[in-house]
Amino acid sequence: MELTYANYLKLEKLLCLQEPKSSPYEHDEMLFIIMHQNSELWLKLVLYEVDKVKTDFSSGNLHGAIATLQRIKAIMRLLVSQLDIIETMTPLSFAKFRNCLGAASGFQSYQFRQLEFSLGYKRAETLNCHKNDPAVYETLLKELKQYSLVDHFYNFLEYYGIAIPDKLRSKEISSSSEPNKTLQQEIFQLYHQHPELVLLFELMIDFDKELQQWRYRHIKVAERIIGNKGGTGGSLGVKFLKGSLFKAVFPDLWAIRDEF
Repeated sequence: MELTYANYLKLEKLLCLQEPKSSPYEHDEMLFIIMHQNSELWLKLVLYEVDKVKTDFSSGNLHGAIATLQRIKAIMRLLVSQLDIIETMTPLSFAKFRNCLGAASGFQSYQFRQLEFSLGYKRAETLNCHKNDPAVYETLLKELKQYSLVDHFYNFLEYYGIAIPDKLRSKEISSSSEPNKTLQQEIFQLYHQHPELVLLFELMIDFDKELQQWRYRHIKVAERIIGNKGGTGGSLGVKFLKGSLFKAVFPDLWAIRDEF
């Protein structure tokens, strides 16, 4: 069969994946479904690109890391801006189909959890909500045991003569990344000694900022539509989102802002 735009993109299947559950049918449920499906596709690409940055960092590929982080930054900005669309849905409209969602909840987005693990924000207890899905559980468990983006960033810094503190290298691989004052001073010196690294470091800050913006916008969307009550499926809703709002991927890059 000749390759066409439609069969290359599997449009026949893709456009049949939206299956509203509301009865009677609620118009805004289609928006809700497409919005979340779209977000999951972009998250898939972010995960893909983060893996590329890991490879770039560990191979000392500065220009590759810069190019890929620029792409990730653009994707994150899109993820943030598209929340404008779901904010056109009113609380009344959502209430008309919320009960149809059953136990389904955005809290169950395993790709976002995988992204957090990949970036270095590792909370093993969050695996519990996926224990009934063996394939997803194994995917997340595997990610939990992999070196994070921050670990690969340490490899990159070694190309510039930075000695990574033993405390950072010896930590459990499944534990979250932590800031380190010794490393912060080393990075601060790199700003002055290697100006070619400044763009990279600032892109890392940009990515961190966009990720925090995304969390913040999710909180405000949730507050706008469901208030402060629990999320769908009995999830913790807004309270859980607020708990990780200001969690930085690269805390050392933020900490040295006081030194300039």
